[in-house]
Amino acid sequence: MKLTRKEFEEAVVSALKKLPKFIREKMKNVDVVVEDRASRDLLSEMGLRSPSELLGLYQGVPLDRRGFYYGNVLPDKITLFQIPIESICKTKEEVKERIREVVIHEVGHYFGLNDERLRELERGE
Repeated sequence: MKLTRKEFEEAVVSALKKLPKFIREKMKNVDVVVEDRASRDLLSEMGLRSPSELLGLYQGVPLDRRGFYYGNVLPDKITLFQIPIESICKTKEEVKERIREVVIHEVGHYFGLNDERLRELERGE
């Protein structure tokens, strides 16, 4: 299922707006962007072979690892990769749900949660 870039970005904005207010209020100096897919260099750096393996990515210093020295830095970045997300979905509703899941996952990384803990939370543990 393919969406236009505008539709995809609107779904990302919607997912961000649906985050609980206390979470949105704590998110400072973070950009959320959409790209078609991860670059070969990025995939190689992460030890991945296929761009379809990476739906989203958080780049930055997690909130729980920032000390008093942290400041005057470029924004952290959350990237959603449109083509891989769309490639695993059959309907617009599935794309929007997957976007929501990826946003929550990457925001979790912003707050310092690792993949294992995020998977536990996604399973309701």
